[in-house]
Amino acid sequence: MQLLTPELVLSAYSIGLFPMANDRDDPVIHWIDPLHRGVLPLDRFHVSRRLKKVIRQGRFRLTVDTAFPAVIEACAEATPGRPRTWLNDDMIGLYVQLFERGHGHSIEAWQDDRLVGGLYGLALGAAFFGESMFSRVTDASKVALVELVARLRHGGFALLDTQFVNDHLKQFGIEEITRSAYKAALRDALAMQAVLPTAQGSFAQA
Repeated sequence: MQLLTPELVLSAYSIGLFPMANDRDDPVIHWIDPLHRGVLPLDRFHVSRRLKKVIRQGRFRLTVDTAFPAVIEACAEATPGRPRTWLNDDMIGLYVQLFERGHGHSIEAWQDDRLVGGLYGLALGAAFFGESMFSRVTDASKVALVELVARLRHGGFALLDTQFVNDHLKQFGIEEITRSAYKAALRDALAMQAVLPTAQGSFAQA
């Protein structure tokens, strides 16, 4: 078992590394530094007309930082399409500690008081490291992501790191940049100050 601390995790993120396990039951933590990085440009974030309509309809009640442990546990659950997870119990505990220290944040999507989607990540300077999202109802995680971006813009963030490029995020305008370009953007973002707004209600509809 590796001895990880919140301080070590934040230090790793500050130089471009992030942790992953091979499975929920695997105690070994690997530090990842990919050759190419996925980022979502906050000034060019794309929301489709269909998703804008879903947001206007108010299908989900959105909250921030009200159920962080529940969100990360949901992200760690095995699903038919993803039988293995990169979050183990040690990492979950560390992210909860970082949440308690003000670095971890979650966006929650609810229907009838049931948590149906959400995402979580870490904030450091003006960089936000998006870690994982989940959805139990169509569009729940997408709406949570739109809400996150609205809050990041409002709070003065400069970088939204998604770690990797995937098909799910392509619809939002994700870009793949080199490791060197990412670390330059990260240095710039860490030199700035930003605060994620935690007031309840939807910023995306404001």
